[in-house]
Amino acid sequence: MRRILSTISYITTSLLLILLLCSVTSCIDNEEYANNPRGNFEALWKIMDEHYCFFSQKGIDWQDVHQRYAKQFDASMNEKQQFEVLTNMLSELKDGHVNLYTSFNIGRYWAWRDNYPKNYSDSLERKYLKSDYLIASGLDYTVFDDNIGYIRCESFQNPIGAGNLDDILLHLQPCNGLIIDVRNNGGGQLSNAEELAARFTNKEELVGYIQHKTGPNHNDFSSLQPEYLTPGKGIRWQKPVVVLTNRSVFSAANEFVKYMKCCPNVHIVGDKTGGGAGLPFSSELPNGWSVRFSACPMYDRDKQMTEFGIDPDYKVDITESDLIKGKDTIIEFARQLIAK
Repeated sequence: MRRILSTISYITTSLLLILLLCSVTSCIDNEEYANNPRGNFEALWKIMDEHYCFFSQKGIDWQDVHQRYAKQFDASMNEKQQFEVLTNMLSELKDGHVNLYTSFNIGRYWAWRDNYPKNYSDSLERKYLKSDYLIASGLDYTVFDDNIGYIRCESFQNPIGAGNLDDILLHLQPCNGLIIDVRNNGGGQLSNAEELAARFTNKEELVGYIQHKTGPNHNDFSSLQPEYLTPGKGIRWQKPVVVLTNRSVFSAANEFVKYMKCCPNVHIVGDKTGGGAGLPFSSELPNGWSVRFSACPMYDRDKQMTEFGIDPDYKVDITESDLIKGKDTIIEFARQLIAK
């Protein structure tokens, strides 16, 4: 019941924030800014100034950004030139949840993952899964030769059914331990991440906190609201678990790792996650382009921000020598950890 009430409160607050953003968008389109290069720049800067949530935590001087980028706009700019400069401005936020959407391109910031080792290989994944692996609710799963279960979760976009999870865990029940591989999982629905994580605890766990924007100033936030993970209904896993991560674990997948760190018998192995701990919302520019941005900051149970990623319990990289041998160093480390 607590989980349901928490979810209802969360949805209600989110809907109120969406209505607020829609109100702001309407004001921008019709009253404040013209549909020209300078107007689109001022509208975008103002939307971010009033609603983006990580200025203080990232030490960003948004007024200085305005001064530097305002000089680059004039009436002669075409759409492609506007897009380039606006995307460069948004990149100052260093946030993978900040995107500018047009009919011809999407402005994005991917340095949070591209500047680090991949620590993942499609060809190695196929080798470990072989050809007889099972699939349910978007999860690929199999049993390794050493009787360790393996679940590959590449996205939280698609719903994860409770019945499917029962079947998966029942199939893997004889295994000595379980590996959950979320490497390269860029996120999706938080509810799906919660649904999966809820099968690995037998009691309600405090997993983190969330804040909501309450005003236009950079530090106008609500108090920290607790987030709880409630045990899932159905089969729950009681044996050791290792979650595999890399820098491409982002958004809802980052939250999944946060949840799992609070569950018993769980270790995180691999690289630091990519982060993405700001709940995203959207607004619109006078020319019809839409912008997505982080609006609600989320924290771990120690009230630490996870926007910059979550450290693993064991930092492991795929080595070049193992790659040549057809071995995934991170999976092999996880197997040894469970065997111990």
